[in-house]
Amino acid sequence: MRFLIGAQCLFLFGVCSPAQSVSRDAPTPGKRIVIAVGSALDGNGRALNKTRIVIEGSKIVALDPQAKPVDYDLRGLTVLPGWIDAHVHITSSFGQDGKFVGGDGMTHEDALRHASNAWAALMAGFTTVQSMGSPGELALRNAIAEGSLPGPHILTAVAALSGRGEQTGTPEEIRAFVRKQKQAGADLIKIYASGGFNTSGMTLSQEQLIAACDEAKKQGLRTLVHAYREVVRSATLAGCTQIEHGVGATDEDLKLMAEKGTFLDPQAGLLWENYLLNAERFAGTPFFPKTVEGFAPMKDLLRVSQEFLRRAAKIPGLKIVFGTDALSGMHGRNAEEFIHHVRECAVDPMAVMVSANSLAAEALGMAGRIGSIAPGLEADIIALDGDPRKDITAVRRVAFVMKGGIVYKNAARSAIPAFASVQR
Repeated sequence: MRFLIGAQCLFLFGVCSPAQSVSRDAPTPGKRIVIAVGSALDGNGRALNKTRIVIEGSKIVALDPQAKPVDYDLRGLTVLPGWIDAHVHITSSFGQDGKFVGGDGMTHEDALRHASNAWAALMAGFTTVQSMGSPGELALRNAIAEGSLPGPHILTAVAALSGRGEQTGTPEEIRAFVRKQKQAGADLIKIYASGGFNTSGMTLSQEQLIAACDEAKKQGLRTLVHAYREVVRSATLAGCTQIEHGVGATDEDLKLMAEKGTFLDPQAGLLWENYLLNAERFAGTPFFPKTVEGFAPMKDLLRVSQEFLRRAAKIPGLKIVFGTDALSGMHGRNAEEFIHHVRECAVDPMAVMVSANSLAAEALGMAGRIGSIAPGLEADIIALDGDPRKDITAVRRVAFVMKGGIVYKNAARSAIPAFASVQR
């Protein structure tokens, strides 16, 4: 199969010239690939040393130090499972006028920007992302899954449940809404149960929230709830799967989450920095301040968010997953959030890696498929120039990306074959 976008192939993504096409065949059943590893993190908090990863088709089939011949020599790098970002807006971008576009556009230019976002995330080492829903996301998810476009595995909502009280519908109408999302192909249900950080109170009643989360479970879907302050407790008691943001929750609320097994997806810096950096591009667009000056309070939100994560990280048993809320200006920069977790929030580097590997896979309901380097799991493998346990900035230096047994990036000097195009 070949990725062809007009006459330019993937020139837009910087991986070939206009005269080239990029071959990317699906994994051949029985095709065997061996990766030599000097140092690896298995995604579960353990280190692997001096071994070889054996891959057949799209799956890891063995860890065998004696396996040969070696197809890719990644000794000298740190090998990990591909990262998972549990909260992105993959179709969010800056439009032709430079202003924020939320992902609703469906033009040819919009589709190219969506594909570019997906490529940027993959090249940054994120082989799976969970996106919060927009009209273009289902098409992008399906195109990548079918092999028509390169990009990470995408899980997506279709339409978010939001509103205020009775305006949203009766509990039975909400159950019908959830069933409709399932029929439309949603992987998850996104729920706005509160407003922004500076507002208080629920935008849904407890009965409505219970109906949404209960029906989602019956449909085999997970619920991701935008919630701050006291709404965190309400969503936890309603049996929802994961809390997005969560700032303002008390220690008792967080302990309840730990007790119930509810996942927490906080942000620690990249989101707020991106708003401040690109204030002119966001200003005046829907849901954002009308002027650049209106973004000044986000400096305080940055501080408050980091204080919240520092506190949450101390709660025993609380399942904190890695999610960036990546939107325009952040795609391909997702890994900067790791650095904030470690430097500003004092989170252990290994714990941060696990939060984007096996723990995130558990939150996505995909623990038996991705998030670890182990036989039977997808061959989603990345390698860093450096060890993030010693230098967290190593996350910026992704030298190798494999997804489903296919190599999409190979910039490692010592790797063989030593060329950096999309390849088997």
